[in-house]
Amino acid sequence: MRLPEFALEAYFARWEFTARHNLCASDMQSLTLTELLALGTPAQREAWDQLWLGYTETAGAPSLRAAIAGMYDGLEADDVAVTVGAGEAIFQSVRALLGPDDHAVTLIPNYQSLEAVAAGVCAVTGVPLDPSPGSGRGWSLDPDRIAEALRPNTRAIILNLPHNPTGYLPPRPVFEAIIGLARARGIWILSDEVYRGLERREEDRLLPAVELYERALSVGVLSKTYGLPGLRLGWIACRDRELLRRIVRQKDYTTLCAPAPSEALAEIAIGARDHLVARSRALVAENLPLLDAFFARHADRFDWQVPPAGCIAYPRYRGAEGVDAFTDDLVERAGVLLLPARVYRSALGPVPADRFRIGFGRADLPQALEAFEAYLTR
Repeated sequence: MRLPEFALEAYFARWEFTARHNLCASDMQSLTLTELLALGTPAQREAWDQLWLGYTETAGAPSLRAAIAGMYDGLEADDVAVTVGAGEAIFQSVRALLGPDDHAVTLIPNYQSLEAVAAGVCAVTGVPLDPSPGSGRGWSLDPDRIAEALRPNTRAIILNLPHNPTGYLPPRPVFEAIIGLARARGIWILSDEVYRGLERREEDRLLPAVELYERALSVGVLSKTYGLPGLRLGWIACRDRELLRRIVRQKDYTTLCAPAPSEALAEIAIGARDHLVARSRALVAENLPLLDAFFARHADRFDWQVPPAGCIAYPRYRGAEGVDAFTDDLVERAGVLLLPARVYRSALGPVPADRFRIGFGRADLPQALEAFEAYLTR
């Protein structure tokens, strides 16, 4: 299995820690260790103080798996495997699900691992999101496009909802129609749900795929909605325990187990999840009006619409020089980092080439927008 260079991460490697303003971050504002520990119970803080820094269980600590399972209706600790971030969850799930004679369907544009890992195993078809439904604004997904992409050997549909990079969230009937397609054919659904909880309207929140379908895997992580990417703590929730066992055994060749400090801190975070989600939602609600006003002032340069979920969006750049040249010049001259369309190019088909990813989950958004505006007006 040979994987292509991860274009997004390669671009980040060049700029993420040198640019003065990271205006494309995909995660929420993080916490300090002191702030997170303060959210724990006395027993959790004592456990942290007495933490033994040895190996942990490959599947994850039973207490942590039970805490994660408690986030899903009808699941138990044995229905959860802990991973080192969502990246490992995706990698191991794809490797356990797919073989060289299989076929998979995924959405484009996408977070590259949702395409590349599967394409390193078997044939993959990309189903594009429509960037201009109806009024010419927003994004949409037609379940019929997925139905048309299915083959006799299709084994998995790979979803990312809420979506990276667009922030797209399908209406419930669309999501349920996709699950219906999978159920009718016995196809697995691998559902990346790392932005769940950041919907603009809570009533639009989708149920986890694992709650709706017996052949679904729901991937979660503490990095995005919870603002704790430094813990590198993700998970897979799946009701097929034999598949989960195979996934866990594959970890013997990669990470083996999650770090003990991350597991202990993850239990605190999950216990305080209501607080952490409310904190993130409040910051997004504070930041989005600033973006609305910014893009309204520069409507001649950008097409902007508030996405229905997540803390990232994928606006259109209208300048004649093209978005790649624009974003490169912006970071080099003004120190403002956006993700250009080229890092979302797909081997599965054409995707919009005039877009860029912008993030609005960080507390320094006002300062980043000030530097961005100074660049535009100069």
